[in-house]
Amino acid sequence: MSTCTTASRELGEPLAGTAATAKTWLLLEQSGPWGAKALTSSHLDPALGRALEAAAEGTGVRIALIRRPGRHADRGTAADRRVYAAHTVPGATWLHGATVSDPERLLDLDFAALGRGDHLTFDSALRGRPHTAGPLALVCTNGKRDRCCALLGRPLAAELAASGVDGAWEVTHLGGHRFSPTLLVLPFGYAYGRAGAHHVKEVLRGVREGRVVTEGCRGSSAWERPAQAAELAVREAAGEHAADALTVIRTDGTAPRWEVTVAHSDGRVWRVVVAMGASEPPRQESCGSALGSPARMDVVAVRELHRADLPVPH
Repeated sequence: MSTCTTASRELGEPLAGTAATAKTWLLLEQSGPWGAKALTSSHLDPALGRALEAAAEGTGVRIALIRRPGRHADRGTAADRRVYAAHTVPGATWLHGATVSDPERLLDLDFAALGRGDHLTFDSALRGRPHTAGPLALVCTNGKRDRCCALLGRPLAAELAASGVDGAWEVTHLGGHRFSPTLLVLPFGYAYGRAGAHHVKEVLRGVREGRVVTEGCRGSSAWERPAQAAELAVREAAGEHAADALTVIRTDGTAPRWEVTVAHSDGRVWRVVVAMGASEPPRQESCGSALGSPARMDVVAVRELHRADLPVPH
C-alpha cells in the first residue's frame, strides 16, 4: 500500500528547507493518546491548551507535547511532568529543563522574552536549570496527524530508547509527514527526515561535539525555509560543520525567489539565491490528502562575497 512517505522517497523529494520554524521550543510531557491538534485534543486540559496557544502566538515560541517511547494506554497523569525549553539561534543556543506538577504554571512564562532567547523567565517561573544530560532527540509519532508518523516514528523512538539514548522522546508534530520518520534535535534545532537509528546516533554524537550532521538534514528551525536551504548549502560548499559557525543575517526578496546572506563567525560572507519550485509529479503531502505539488526550496547559486562586494555600512 502506497503512503505519502514511500511516494516522497521514491520521487527523490529534497529535504532541505522543509523544517518547522521556531526560534524557541517549549515542550510539555503529556502521557496518553494525542489527537490531531494535541494541545486541545489530548488528556491535557483543552482550556489550558487553548490558553498556551494564545500566549505563544506571534512570539517565536512553538509548543509541543512529548512522552516517553512505549505503550500509551492511559494510566492517568503522572504527578510530575518534565518541561523543556530550548532556544535555537546560533551563538545563543540553550536547553533548560524543569519538573512541574501543575502544567498551568507554564502560563506564568513571559513568552515574548522566551521567544527572544531569555531563559530567565523559564528558570524563575518553573525553577528551571540547564539540561546537562545531553541533547534531546524528538521523534514525531502522532498517528492522528499522519499514519506514517506512527508506523515509522514509533519504532524508531522505541529503538532509540531501548539502545540507551537517554534524551529520546516522542513528540506531537514536526511537520513534513511525508519525510517520516522525522526528528528534531535540541538545543541546536536541526530537523531530519527519513531517519534511522544509526543515523540518529551519529547526529546526537555530532551535537555533543558541537557539530551539525548535514546528511538527511531538513534545516534549522531558527530560520525561515529559504534560509534553511541557504545555510545548508553554505555548509556543504564550505565544508563547515561547527554548529555555531554560520548565521543568517538577512533574507531579501519574496516568493518565489530570495537572496539569503549567510555569515561565518570568521568573517566570511556568502550570498545564496534560493528559488521556490513545485515538486512534480503530484503526490500526497500527507496520507489521505489529495494529490498536490509541495513547495520545494532549490538553491540556484552560492557565491562567497569579497570585501568589495559587501554593502558599505551607513
